Amino acid sequence: MNVAIGSDHRGFSAKEQIKSFLTQLGHSVVDFGCEGTTSCDYPDTALAGARSVSSGETECGILLCGTGIGMSMAANKVNGIRAALCHDELTAELSRRHNNANVLCLPADLVGQELMRRVVDVWLRTDYEGGRHERRLKKIADFETNGRGAT
Repeated sequence: MNVAIGSDHRGFSAKEQIKSFLTQLGHSVVDFGCEGTTSCDYPDTALAGARSVSSGETECGILLCGTGIGMSMAANKVNGIRAALCHDELTAELSRRHNNANVLCLPADLVGQELMRRVVDVWLRTDYEGGRHERRLKKIADFETNGRGAT
């Protein structure tokens, strides 16, 4: 799988470890920054990574910042992105099964590396269920396209 990855300065170290983990799993990684621990603005990285997923350049994305909140807020501004902030394996699994999340946001300051690897592994291996969830995702997509939700 071709995976976009990005972080701000707070998530840099975790991003580098997740990149290595993804490569070990056999995935290709496109890194959208940042390049170190010097302070930077998370929206720049989040938007670049999310646009990559939205355009189809990459199949999914993983974004990291201190809490994961900023990355998820910024990424979700891009049409077609369903970014989910996950703190454990269950939220990662459900974000894929029920919400067809295409961007995983992780809190680098709040979750240890071993748990982060497990979350990433579960997230990448979980398939979308479709079915009853499709109606809900269509409402989100309709709102993105038309500025109003489906009824």
